[in-house]
Amino acid sequence: MSEVPVANAAELEAYLEFLSAVGVDCALEDAPVDRFAQTQAQQVKQSPHRATPQQVQSEVPSGAAPAPQQPKNLSISPAALARNMRENGVPPEAKQEARKILERQKAAKEASVTSSLPTAVSDGSAVVPDAAAVESARNAAKSAQSLDDLRRILSKFDGCNLRLTAKNLVLGDGNPNARVMFVGEAPGREEDLKGVPFVGRSGYLLDRMLKAIKLSRSDVYITNIVPWRPPGNRTPTPHETEICRPFIQQQIELVDPELIVFLGAASAKTLSGTRDGIRKLRGRWLTLGEEGFQRKAIVTYHPAYLLRSPAEKRYAWRDFLQARAELETNV
Repeated sequence: MSEVPVANAAELEAYLEFLSAVGVDCALEDAPVDRFAQTQAQQVKQSPHRATPQQVQSEVPSGAAPAPQQPKNLSISPAALARNMRENGVPPEAKQEARKILERQKAAKEASVTSSLPTAVSDGSAVVPDAAAVESARNAAKSAQSLDDLRRILSKFDGCNLRLTAKNLVLGDGNPNARVMFVGEAPGREEDLKGVPFVGRSGYLLDRMLKAIKLSRSDVYITNIVPWRPPGNRTPTPHETEICRPFIQQQIELVDPELIVFLGAASAKTLSGTRDGIRKLRGRWLTLGEEGFQRKAIVTYHPAYLLRSPAEKRYAWRDFLQARAELETNV
């Protein structure tokens, strides 16, 4: 490796821009490691019969022209650059120029990160999910006197950033006066496109499971904890869930079901406060609400999980039979 002293600010700027372009942001070792040379050495070691470059050179006839040599690696490591600075000295103006270059590169990186965030919609911009946002959600949810009011309030609510990336609000579907309510976690891609919960493969499976216990969508009400699809179908963050919880609680109050079926552990944890996993929760009866006005709830597997694990459908079938029996008991 050849050490190149820094002569002026222009050379320093060119060198720093080169390091930034190739992705170097810190020095890990005092000298660079030639991985290509290591790979060639391993290949020679694994194949002893293969001639080395020195052997090939020795076999060239004496009268033949020598093969052109590969240019040496003229790159310089950050540690070597610092050593050259100490030994040769750096003019003050070069230090100032280097500082400006680094600040400019840092600002460019921050700008690129900011530009990759979702853009704000016309009714607001991204918000920090703090206690004020949660309180705003509570106040907005309490003001809803009907499901139509709740939909109208949510369409204008700007306290959850998921609205910035979702295509549609996905509130609920089915009978607004249903005796049983199914609650999932969040909409998926198909639901986001159509604005209706459980319309993809998971929805088709749920429809078949309802039909097996002699129910249909017109007999039940189906919804999710979060009414907007998270980007890439990721799991909603605790802040996003907390902001949306007042709206699902108000939906329950407005529909007023006798029984709630939690589709997956996420919805059960959000509304019941339990911390158990789905295998401990599945098939268990829970009680929601305060003393004097309580509802029974049962937890089962989410249809999306059943699509990935068909063997678990037998357990979900038992849960649906329990739900059906509970409804028949209270007729």
